[in-house]
Amino acid sequence: MSQLHSEESSILDPQSAQVHFTQRPIAWLSAFWKFARPHTIVGTSLSVLALFLIALAETHAISFTSDLVSDSLLLVPALVACLCGNVYIVGLNQLEDVEIDRINKPHLPLASGEFSRRQAQAIVATAGSLALLISAWQGIFLMATVWLSVAIGTAYSLPPIRLKRFPIWASLCIFSVRGAIVNLGLYLHFNQKMTPLDQNLPTSLLTIPATVWALTLFILVFTFAIAIFKDIPDLEGDRRYHITTFTVQLGQQTVFSVARWVLTVCYLGMIIGAALITQIHAPFLIATHLAALVVLWGLSWRVDLQEKVSIAQFYQFIWKLFFLEYLLFPIACLLAQP
Repeated sequence: MSQLHSEESSILDPQSAQVHFTQRPIAWLSAFWKFARPHTIVGTSLSVLALFLIALAETHAISFTSDLVSDSLLLVPALVACLCGNVYIVGLNQLEDVEIDRINKPHLPLASGEFSRRQAQAIVATAGSLALLISAWQGIFLMATVWLSVAIGTAYSLPPIRLKRFPIWASLCIFSVRGAIVNLGLYLHFNQKMTPLDQNLPTSLLTIPATVWALTLFILVFTFAIAIFKDIPDLEGDRRYHITTFTVQLGQQTVFSVARWVLTVCYLGMIIGAALITQIHAPFLIATHLAALVVLWGLSWRVDLQEKVSIAQFYQFIWKLFFLEYLLFPIACLLAQP
């Protein structure tokens, strides 16, 4: 009874649930982790690492030498800049969606009252500033990647543009950043940094190999599936606050089926591509993608669209497949090296 009373009090008085770093650092860090949306943080981190490894493979820089050590140091500023941009984008979205999140995602720090609006604004402003400054310091390609992502993320959430109100534009924002901008931009950044100065010609710097195009196309289509699937469990809140998503327009079952077939096309396309691209270890990529596809369909039949928990669990599984691709693909590239 006392626990129930405490929970009701925190809902009625959000300030009672607020955490401050100086008073409760562990609780604050836990709230910050939720605020940063862990699945997006993991996805961003793996994408940076994957494009770094692919660039290493393409420039034939893999050796246990001082060059590998110095090249590895390129990861740190790129990772920090991208993670800061990630926190800015997801944080801004939460700042603009507090009322919606109290219905759809009440565990988030702003919706639950763990963070005040001023705290969240400070985090978002700091993260955004660091992302822009660090990426500008690192060079034109990382700067273009981060600045474009931040600009699109701002247009996605912030009025008066607020592109998330429109399903087509919302999906375009998500898969253009995750699919095209991040993969192509990070590869060009790492390729530029790893290319010797005497070969640092515009034509060589702008050359994107077939492996990167294959990964980009896969992630581009895969992220479209994520973009439309993520709104399935949020039907109630989106409908109440007039956020027009594909789920609101077409229904949960239709969007679920479309997302599943989009993912199927991704895996079949990569399986075909693996047989055509010489810089990839085809047997490894084909076997792993067939296995992933079988598991995807097996788990999809168990999803109960009437249960929010069931939908959320399958959504998290889709994100795990997204993470897995950023591990499997660079491994396939490294295995193909002589």
